[in-house]
Amino acid sequence: MRLSKRLALVASFVNEGSSLADIGTDHGYIPIALTRQGKVTRAIAMDVRKGPLERAREHIREYHLEERIETRLSDGAERLKAGEADTVVIAGMGGELVIHILEGGRHLWDEVGQWVLSPQSELDKVRTYLQENGFVITREDMVEEDGKYYTVMDVSRGVMEEMSQAERLYGAYLIRHKNPVLREFLKRERDQLLKIREQLNAQSTDSARARLAELTRELDWNREAQDEMQ
Repeated sequence: MRLSKRLALVASFVNEGSSLADIGTDHGYIPIALTRQGKVTRAIAMDVRKGPLERAREHIREYHLEERIETRLSDGAERLKAGEADTVVIAGMGGELVIHILEGGRHLWDEVGQWVLSPQSELDKVRTYLQENGFVITREDMVEEDGKYYTVMDVSRGVMEEMSQAERLYGAYLIRHKNPVLREFLKRERDQLLKIREQLNAQSTDSARARLAELTRELDWNREAQDEMQ
């Protein structure tokens, strides 16, 4: 099985020898790949929808991994018990849903040693939530695939340093380590923001002026992140 660049990056974050729970497993590709590699000792593939979970079961049977990968219908981490997994993957969904799943998994916070998160939107909200609830991001990385950018976070319990808004948006770790994919993303985002500003400058409505004010702040945060990466 060959994982996409995005899923391969997520899988690369999982600690060697861990027991894994993949929440929102969809096709079950991550637990299958990691089990076949011998990187995880056992895995639970979880999803809130019956259709994706059945597809995961089919793929698990295809690779004869029924004895090593359990499938479980669950709303987020609701049906995951303490001690069943020391690494939890939450990937492929929006930031608000990632936060919702973390909230629903409070009973696991001090039991799970590693959370691998890959929110596809609202990363600033996720980073803020983590900081406010006693988590620390120990590592981040980014990948570009088919014109889209994906971020993966390695998260555990701990104290996180205060972040600027630019760091909340783009990731203090990525900025500090001058991540080349983030550098590319920032340049592309800046070009897009400048084009939108040019279009809005031709308008004189209240909504256009309000959006221009927002754009100015967004451009400032983008510039701040790029300057820190010099």
